[in-house]
Amino acid sequence: MDRYERLEATVKRFEEIEAELAHPGEYDQARVTALAKERAALEQTVETYRRYKATRKAIEENSALLRETDDAEMRALAQEEDRTLQEQRRAIEQELQALLIPKDPNDERDVFIEIRAGAGGDEASIFAADLARMYMRYAEAQKMKTETVSMSESESAGYKEIVFAVKGHAPYKYFKHESGVHRVQRVPVTEAAGRVHTSTATVAVLPLIEEDTAEVEINPKDLEIDTFKASGAGGQHVNKTESAVRITHVPTGIVVACSEERSQLQNRDRAMQMLRSVLYDRKRREAEEAVGSMRRSQVGTGDRSEKIRTYNFPQDRITDHRINQSFGNLRGVMEGNLGHIIEELQKDERARLLAGEESVA
Repeated sequence: MDRYERLEATVKRFEEIEAELAHPGEYDQARVTALAKERAALEQTVETYRRYKATRKAIEENSALLRETDDAEMRALAQEEDRTLQEQRRAIEQELQALLIPKDPNDERDVFIEIRAGAGGDEASIFAADLARMYMRYAEAQKMKTETVSMSESESAGYKEIVFAVKGHAPYKYFKHESGVHRVQRVPVTEAAGRVHTSTATVAVLPLIEEDTAEVEINPKDLEIDTFKASGAGGQHVNKTESAVRITHVPTGIVVACSEERSQLQNRDRAMQMLRSVLYDRKRREAEEAVGSMRRSQVGTGDRSEKIRTYNFPQDRITDHRINQSFGNLRGVMEGNLGHIIEELQKDERARLLAGEESVA
């Protein structure tokens, strides 16, 4: 099915929905709500396609006038109108291209961001903490809410591992391209000789999957649940009671933990949320591989040679290797000002999706 056949099918479905909504009393409220939601999702595409067809018709009528008239003044007017209409047609075609790009069903979801220190010892732990701070500051600037789920601190005032949730204003849409190995090149504060060191941290961004979804099924018999005393932040109450929860999903060997909530029940609920997200991400990646969209795991091994982005402090430069672009103001980015990098990654995503659509059409 080419692009215009799909657009015609979209218009047909839109008209079917409008016909059903014209008689809402015939359906239960859940059905009416679902139809209204589907109509809203299709409306912009349908209206744009109708504008496109109207413009095409106007071009055809104007061309017919050009062929039929011998009047010089009329021909000049028709030729000017043709130029205007052709510009309108091209602009609407670009709108349609953007609207036809498949939407990521996870874009509106909240996320868990998991950051682990990779190669580089203490400096890697410090870098992991820097990345966590960068993401949290960016999220807060976008009016998103961040909540720490678990952390394992290192002796160097950094993190061996930290997991936090980001909620509100479609976090997955903005953070999904951050998954992978991040490499930093700088002089560590512990380096007396002033030598530049290279360290890494791995980032995984997981869409938050709610309990009432059918996307992930978890058999309670497959779970091993342990409790333990939390360490680090949390105060005396946390350290005196076994409020932290660790859940092992036996069939896959996946282990998740939550220690930042005040009660064991809250930590268990949050850990289960995290487990659903990890299992969903694994299921999604397996499905992609099954249809031939082979891609490596989000985080790889953490080795220095595997990287999606390099933070070069001596040269004040950040390079994103996937889009082969470099950006300045590194310290500003580390303070959370990474919106311009995210925009370039989103632009690249749209271009790749559009290229895929054109190859199918």
